[in-house]
Amino acid sequence: MNVIQRAKAPTPKFFKVLRNIGLMLAAVGGTIVAAPVVLPIIVTSVGGYMAIAGGVLSAVSQITTHSEDNLNTAQDEQR
Repeated sequence: MNVIQRAKAPTPKFFKVLRNIGLMLAAVGGTIVAAPVVLPIIVTSVGGYMAIAGGVLSAVSQITTHSEDNLNTAQDEQR
């Protein structure tokens, strides 16, 4: 299964929630970084880290799939 197929496949509910949290983190971090006022360096740094962490969390959560084939294969490998 390639990346495009994984992104289009059904995503479990838990990972949908994580994806949404990641999107919110990325939005808040991006807003802090792009603020039109001068903020302390530490606040700007935290905003950058939030944006990166949110983006990674969203991407990983989106490509997590739920299919019976994956579950059956994992169960067979454990036996």
